[in-house]
Amino acid sequence: MAASEADGRDRIADDADPEMLDDIAGDVSFDLEEINELLGELIELRGERKRRDADIVAFRLGVSGEAPETLARIGARFDLSRDRVRQLHTRAVAQMLREAQSSGHRAAEVFGARYPVGARDQQLVRALLVETYATDTDLAANELAYLKLRLAGHAGADAKRVAGYVMQRIMAWQKKTNRRLAKLHEPLATSELNSWLGHVDWPISAADPAPLPIASARTVDGDDEGRGRFYLDKVGRDIRFDSGLDARLLRTVNASDLVETFQEQPSAVTFETAGSEHIYYPTIAARLADGRVVLIDVEPLGHVGFRINRTKSAAGRAHAHANSWGWLVWTGSKIGIPDLLRRKVPAEAESRLRELLECGPVYWPALRQLRAEVELELLDLIALVLRNEWGWDRAPFRLTGSHPD
Repeated sequence: MAASEADGRDRIADDADPEMLDDIAGDVSFDLEEINELLGELIELRGERKRRDADIVAFRLGVSGEAPETLARIGARFDLSRDRVRQLHTRAVAQMLREAQSSGHRAAEVFGARYPVGARDQQLVRALLVETYATDTDLAANELAYLKLRLAGHAGADAKRVAGYVMQRIMAWQKKTNRRLAKLHEPLATSELNSWLGHVDWPISAADPAPLPIASARTVDGDDEGRGRFYLDKVGRDIRFDSGLDARLLRTVNASDLVETFQEQPSAVTFETAGSEHIYYPTIAARLADGRVVLIDVEPLGHVGFRINRTKSAAGRAHAHANSWGWLVWTGSKIGIPDLLRRKVPAEAESRLRELLECGPVYWPALRQLRAEVELELLDLIALVLRNEWGWDRAPFRLTGSHPD
């Protein structure tokens, strides 16, 4: 790698902080999605040899489109200690890298173009940080950065160093958050939240909302060392968060005069997909100044179309409405789900995609070919999936003409 370690630290310290980006919409692209699809493909190849190891890597990296899981939560799934999960993950990644290199997998070409071996540390760290923020993957940022760089052809020591810089920057976000709270002025926070309240799906029932829970429902890994923490004066305590997107939402509701109080991860919501039961924890429930309550879940803009996240969101909405609460998916962008449902998509792209779906499931090579022939952005695809209730599975990509329950 061209940069020395000392020079890399200096440059990275001066780099702009991606967490302060106003909107992640500009980073939602097919190029980034292809990176994640290839990771999923490699993990699935490992799964053909050893299913448990592949599942551990998939849960940790969040390749299905769900957020990455902590080592503690993965350990609870498999009745393993945190350290054992870490060992199995490290071993499985090493095996994936060997298999990719020995087979001449095309991941080397794609990753090499996105994370060039000759690039400066600053360039690589910036790209990886922005991807982390846009995909809500802070919990696994170190593992993801290392794996991406190794697949791109970087030496192990260089990949480890740059991944370490990425984690240093994320830890710096967490440590600086308390100072930033003073800079988030109430009018700005209120304005941002007010625009989002127009996206809330309120229940039809006029019943009084159920009271806010008094504690987080997340217990297995509530104090996991990988999670960030800051003190918020509106609730008078330290609040844990998983990512820069979570932190941004929490700071906004803390500073806005539209919110009276809130509870982080107030409920454990169950949902079923692919024949198995899952549990997730919506980000916050906020009681507004007018007495209404809204359950808000962070779901990055590029992930709202995945089948598993739509199933999860439907369960969250049902839980919210059962408590006479509103439901809101917060995407980290000014673009919300109602905007996507109204999005104008190129007619030719929609027509061609419908023709493909009439012949059966569409896979990544067919979609890549279609994009080479017509104008189609990732947000266009997300809009079509939401409007038509198509089924979109990730890693490996599979698009079907229906979204079964």
